Amino acid sequence: LRSATRAALAFNPVQRLRGGSDKQKEELVAARKEIWDLCEEKNCNPVLVRLGWHDAGTHDVNIKEWPKCGGAIGSIRFKPEIEHGANAGLADVVKMLEPIKDKYKSVSWADIFQMGGAVAIEHAGGPKIAMRYGRVDGPDPKACSPQGNLPDAEPNDKGVYGGAGGTASTEAKEPGDHLRKVFYRMGMDDKEIVALSGAHTLGRAWKDRSGLGADKTKFTDGSATVRNDGKAGCGKTGGSSWTEKWLKFDNSYFKVVSDDKADKELLKLSTDKVLFADAGFKKYAEKYRDDEKAFFSDYAAAHKKLSECGAKFEPEGGIALD
Repeated sequence: LRSATRAALAFNPVQRLRGGSDKQKEELVAARKEIWDLCEEKNCNPVLVRLGWHDAGTHDVNIKEWPKCGGAIGSIRFKPEIEHGANAGLADVVKMLEPIKDKYKSVSWADIFQMGGAVAIEHAGGPKIAMRYGRVDGPDPKACSPQGNLPDAEPNDKGVYGGAGGTASTEAKEPGDHLRKVFYRMGMDDKEIVALSGAHTLGRAWKDRSGLGADKTKFTDGSATVRNDGKAGCGKTGGSSWTEKWLKFDNSYFKVVSDDKADKELLKLSTDKVLFADAGFKKYAEKYRDDEKAFFSDYAAAHKKLSECGAKFEPEGGIALD
């Protein structure tokens, strides 16, 4: 392993380990350390979160057969899933993680993807997530979920969100109804929808991926300090962010979305604004805006649940590193 930075030293790999073989435990700890270093060096936190979410977010709780149920099974590494429109740009992230996977062969792709998201959140100043590992990979492209299981941020030219594709229709004329169709299918509730939405405090929207946002803003052109630790750097410049410090995990997203006077260069999409307009979402959005500790607690629980959607663990109880 490369020598640790001060921040990584605080991320102590010598921790209590439960379940799994000694070699697998050692390789999981080493892989986690290398993903931490990737975040430190490449400012890749947002895309690691997106990759983990998009692998897990295909899950359909109503399908009991594995791996047809989708979810955190590593199937996003295969075509055609990696080429789905919602996954634009993620093939490069999978490629970035290949040296780690090649080095630590006992660690599954599904674990690498979910580990990446959890480490990225913590590295950016967010909560430590009580992850389990030992996920079994979907074995081949037949494990890929059909296109259409992930959410849309804006409606199509007919004013409709989602579509009839995927394992169940996500079509809706209102953004809140669309979000519920997507996340209820995964087994999530309104509180978890809002908590998970708060991860948009990280990252940016790109025209060449989602078709949304600007080419660049004053927060994404490389001139602003955006990291949690105040260091310089932001990775590739461009795109539109939801928050000013879009490499810092906090509750800024909820503050921006609810503030009519927020900087106009910050992104507010229909599926963001509905969190403060829909009665079922609003109470949670307001709570998280006003209480970062509550947001961190609920977010960590929701992220853990998402990371286990559809997953099959070997050993059955999974492997805990903390």
